[in-house]
Amino acid sequence: MARRIAAGAAYGGGSVGLIGAAAVGVVLAEVQLAKRSVGGGTAPHAPIADGRYGTAFAGRGAHLEPVRFAMLGDSTAAGQGVRRAGQTPAALLASGLAAVAERPVDLRNVALPGAMSDDLDRQVTVLLADSSRIPDVCVIMIGANDVTHRMPATQSVRHLATAVRRLRTAGAEVVVGTCPDLGTVEPVYQPLRWLARRVSRQLAAAQTIGVIEQGGRTVSLGELLGPEFAANPRELFGPDNYHPSAEGYATAAMAVLPTLCAVMGLWPETDHLDASRDEDILPVAKAASAAASEAGTEVTGARAPWALLKHRRRRRIPGDAEPAEVHP
Repeated sequence: MARRIAAGAAYGGGSVGLIGAAAVGVVLAEVQLAKRSVGGGTAPHAPIADGRYGTAFAGRGAHLEPVRFAMLGDSTAAGQGVRRAGQTPAALLASGLAAVAERPVDLRNVALPGAMSDDLDRQVTVLLADSSRIPDVCVIMIGANDVTHRMPATQSVRHLATAVRRLRTAGAEVVVGTCPDLGTVEPVYQPLRWLARRVSRQLAAAQTIGVIEQGGRTVSLGELLGPEFAANPRELFGPDNYHPSAEGYATAAMAVLPTLCAVMGLWPETDHLDASRDEDILPVAKAASAAASEAGTEVTGARAPWALLKHRRRRRIPGDAEPAEVHP
């Protein structure tokens, strides 16, 4: 089923076939227009947010070591588009995790702007090189560049699944923010917008299946770059009209934080289903498809071939969270 969904997201042939050969010229023209429009502004270099967060909690549990938290992925994981370290999603998540755990959190971010899924092998190798600093929990945000650079979906998912397996084998919990909905990028018009949305969601569904098979959890980011971003493009997109602004990153971090805390056993909500929030247990493929179309949806593996579909309650994260200590 994973291969079938991934094959459905094959870039080019399948999508073009759906709209007909007569529309190919229109799509190509839209591609060129989008290339000229996106990135017309200047996105600042991603600030370095590595360091220790939540040092105020150090005295409460002197016997407890800081939580080791790592961030992997592309420019979204790195926080490109904002100017202060505390505005990056990694810093926001580290601060939120420290507050919930009431323990300091050591953040290490190895994400690389422009990275595709094939760079995850290098990023994981960097994280695991020092056996004394193996992370307790990792968040991966990847996929957008795979779509824009037309990496085959089967290859993209294979790289992601391998990265999750390596991290899980090393003892780390893993949460993956799946491919965002590129159909919401403001300078992209129809019919390219429809194609971008379709391919993004198909890749997100395939990513979910691959991650669940390796023992990780996923959170859908697609619709966070959907209604909320589309309705507030000036507030939720950065100066280059492509990367999120500080408010956009905070919105994404709020969606990921409950799952991040849940894998650490810190969230007050359990993995029991809440019917009032349309939570359910579904076959993995159906859960992956449902999550790809609804932002903030968590998918957690149950006994094969089933998965839990969760909508955890979000909590507001402070808009800025600077590290108390910066490690070289």
